[in-house]
Amino acid sequence: MREFKFLLLLSVWSFTAVSCQQSEMDRWEEQASRVEIVRDDFGVPHVYGKTDADVVFGLLYAQCEDDFRRVERNYIWATGRLAELEGAEALYSDLRANMYMTEEEAKEAYASAPRWLQELCDAFADGVNYYLHTHPEVEPQVIKRYEPWFPMYFSEGSIGGDIERISTRRIQAFYEEDKALALTEYGDGLHHADPNEEPKGSNGIAVSGELTQSGNAMLLINPHTSFYFRPEVHVVSEEGLNAYGAVTWGQFFVYQGFNEKTGWIHTSTFVDFIDEFEEEIVEKDGDLFYKYGEETRAVESKTITLNYKEDGAINQREFTFYRTHHGPITHKLGDKWVATKINWDPVNALIQSYTRTKLDNYEEFREMMDIRTNSSNNTVFADAEGNIAYFHGNFIPKRNQAFDFARPVDGSNPETDWQGLHTVDESITILNPATGWIQNCNSTPFTAAGPYSPKPEDYPVYMAPDQENFRGIHAVKVLQDAKDLTLDSFRELAYDPFIPAFERLIPPLIQAYDKFGASAAVGEAIAILKDWGFRTSKESVAMSLAHFYGINYQREFRDLNELVEKETLTAHTQPEVQKAMLNVLEETITQMNEDFGIWSTPWGEINRFQRLSGDIDLKFDDDQPYIPIGMASGRWGALASYGASAKEGTKRLYGSSGNSFVAVVEFGEKVRAKSILAGGQNANPESPHFTDQALRYADGNFKEVAFYAEDVNARAKERYRPGAR
Repeated sequence: MREFKFLLLLSVWSFTAVSCQQSEMDRWEEQASRVEIVRDDFGVPHVYGKTDADVVFGLLYAQCEDDFRRVERNYIWATGRLAELEGAEALYSDLRANMYMTEEEAKEAYASAPRWLQELCDAFADGVNYYLHTHPEVEPQVIKRYEPWFPMYFSEGSIGGDIERISTRRIQAFYEEDKALALTEYGDGLHHADPNEEPKGSNGIAVSGELTQSGNAMLLINPHTSFYFRPEVHVVSEEGLNAYGAVTWGQFFVYQGFNEKTGWIHTSTFVDFIDEFEEEIVEKDGDLFYKYGEETRAVESKTITLNYKEDGAINQREFTFYRTHHGPITHKLGDKWVATKINWDPVNALIQSYTRTKLDNYEEFREMMDIRTNSSNNTVFADAEGNIAYFHGNFIPKRNQAFDFARPVDGSNPETDWQGLHTVDESITILNPATGWIQNCNSTPFTAAGPYSPKPEDYPVYMAPDQENFRGIHAVKVLQDAKDLTLDSFRELAYDPFIPAFERLIPPLIQAYDKFGASAAVGEAIAILKDWGFRTSKESVAMSLAHFYGINYQREFRDLNELVEKETLTAHTQPEVQKAMLNVLEETITQMNEDFGIWSTPWGEINRFQRLSGDIDLKFDDDQPYIPIGMASGRWGALASYGASAKEGTKRLYGSSGNSFVAVVEFGEKVRAKSILAGGQNANPESPHFTDQALRYADGNFKEVAFYAEDVNARAKERYRPGAR
């Protein structure tokens, strides 16, 4: 009898499990029936659905079709499971993720979200899970099932997001070795670009109708990201959603883009929105406390178990981490524990990220900015009413300016606590300046609108520590003379080949040669540089020389950044410096002869585009086909930025970052846009859309965006419902 009851119970369990699976399948297929995906002649998915949730379901399905591995990789990283893929070296990335939000806390955040947002999160998970169900040949590497609380970890689409500013090396030093850092590691607390790294960030430019032939406002959307970091999508619902642009893999909202009435481009900001607090820890009866004013507060501790891959097996390691009201303890400075506080409000961040895509004008956009969760970005904006605007940062903590927040502050002093957030009106904003243009290239806001820019004395230093850069200088230069712009001439402006860094760097070198002379090879090189107009192109030998001279100059002198602020340096007139510059050029010529066979090699033979596979970590090969590229590095002030470097096993330079998804948009009675994507939409080398935009990308030959139904229908190459392809 007991055995019969057990078998009966087992049968009930089995029936219930099958019933649940069937119920889920029915739900997926019902939602799929309300979605249509139209692929145009470049493979861009135009996703149509009855509700926003239907569209999100289709959008995630389409993203997985184009590059499931990148969708997967983003959530493996965001949810703190990277070590299961990459091994023990990723444990502290996973620990960092859990320090700011555990799985339990992510579930709580999802449960607290408004119902409409929960429905979008449900549709996100269902879209990915349905893709995996209908593609059994795709084997997930770590995450077998996607959950609706996953987006709480990944609530805005910046490169890495705020959390990646927290050093995993410091976390490891504290939690594994109990090591303290020296104060000297903090430097001067200001942002200084690494001269040997390609600048990360974006260009955003808005121009008013005063400067356009049509009288309509225009917007340049020019993110500088890793290649293939974001695909191009179009999402349309019967609930008012109609947005086009770039979406970070795995997210359900257009991150950089436009709808029929408004457009937005985010540029990385250096607004100070992260602070470190030294905590005075005391132990009582085996428990940990920290001092806060006259109080002694308990230190929160959490113990988690992380998995990691080792020798093909999954092992586990337990960690206990600590938090105060300032945030998680991330490192140690002297004998003080340090808590690092960042913006962490995933529900409101998702609300802001999604509602931004459905707004009709500046007034609505400005109201949306009051949510104040977009911490790592500036925003350049334009709309169909003719407005252009700029917001420098968005999440900006108020602080007591008696303290230096560029360094860790005393967490035991309540006066160092954040005092709420600055309102949007208190932050740096620009609306319809008399110049008729606004630009931001991850540069200071105090040149964003020429003479009509905000003034630094009107704002706290922490609100705009951003420095000027050569891209900002270049943008101002081309915009000062802009008039009668069309969509095509606006694109040409954004691709202006002038390279401002070399306008300042090369003349002192020529003067040094005229004064001291040098070898015959140097003389030949100087002759080429004398005839150069500081404009890059595929055919330019001068660009090749200037690029490698600039790299070596920085290694020798480390002061190129000073030329951003000063047109000339006194040091360039000193004989020993002038001779050193000539030596750098001589060494550059020798290096180029060794690497390329001859130093007088045109830029496009050195500077290359190549996509050999759909792997996330790409390999490059000097002997494989390539496309010559005339664009140049953003570090020299190229607006159309192309971040290229020699890769493992190569001498030539291969692009891996910079211009990725780029669009120019004109607003009016109807929106019109042109766009380009590095390589192509699909990561499968067998797809016709793997590199079908590569030649266009190299030439700056943008494609027309199909936004309206009649245009999408005219260019449609494939129509299907999720699961039916």
